[in-house]
Amino acid sequence: MVAKIFIDGEAGTTGLQIRERLADRRDLEVLSIAPEKRKDQDERKRLLNLADVAILCLPDEAAKESVRLIENDTTRVIDASTAHRVAEGWAYGFAEMDVAQTEEIRNARYVANPGCWPQGLIAALRPLVEARIVPGDYPVSYHGISGYSGGGRQMMEEYEAPGAVMSQFAPYALTFVHKHLPEMSQYAHLNRSPLFEPVVGNFAQGMHTSVPLHLDMVADIPTGKRLHEVLADHYASIPDSFVRVAPYDEKLGKTPALDPQVHNGTNTLTLHVFANDHINQAVIAAVYDNLGKGASGAAVQNLNIMLGVNPRESLAA
Repeated sequence: MVAKIFIDGEAGTTGLQIRERLADRRDLEVLSIAPEKRKDQDERKRLLNLADVAILCLPDEAAKESVRLIENDTTRVIDASTAHRVAEGWAYGFAEMDVAQTEEIRNARYVANPGCWPQGLIAALRPLVEARIVPGDYPVSYHGISGYSGGGRQMMEEYEAPGAVMSQFAPYALTFVHKHLPEMSQYAHLNRSPLFEPVVGNFAQGMHTSVPLHLDMVADIPTGKRLHEVLADHYASIPDSFVRVAPYDEKLGKTPALDPQVHNGTNTLTLHVFANDHINQAVIAAVYDNLGKGASGAAVQNLNIMLGVNPRESLAA
């Protein structure tokens, strides 16, 4: 049976990437809205109700409106906006964060695609909090750099304009208020919001994030090897996981594997553990494509899970 897919907001960065990934699928029919009707609510309503799965690539309020336009009880939804990530009744679309998460996504009618920034933090911390190695009230700091495509079409146009001279390293959200903080706290099982400092780099896509840990603030101080062991065991237990844990080397001081662009074009997220047991400090770094696992790749992975097909279909690892 061919499933009908409607990408509401297909002209945006994430929508275009999803459509590209689905282009050669014979098990899907991608419904498309005529360019002149993209703001026609009646046409959007028709397509939303015709679809087996609607993928929303819209601003938050427009995404909420699209959900309200669905009048049947059959259209399933993947929302790539921030609107429903901590909303009741919505499954969180990060399949690797928990052994039961894939099944929750498979059975859900409504799935909230994760944000790009939260996945690095959740991937690094949730298994450690669940194993009671890092307490939920730990004062987490979270840093990272992302390609400018994470800012959407307007930012891409600014960076790619002829003659544009843009900063190589542009921190933002320095009021420490960010739309991703609620999902970071909820799904990493943190009792307080992380201190989050995101940075835009002068490259199109890819990202690197890091969580530094002062391990002497933890009651039972773990070694770097123990941190690595918990993370490796967790992700090895997840079927069809796109999250990898790099081998642990306590002497490794630098590596090209931390290049933010190393996983571009794939749905892979790699975690790296660095630690100095003598001074009880560690950093857990994540590298992934902000447009892949951080956005459209995750949406396609969730779509595959919801349809019961190979989760790796249309996705490069």
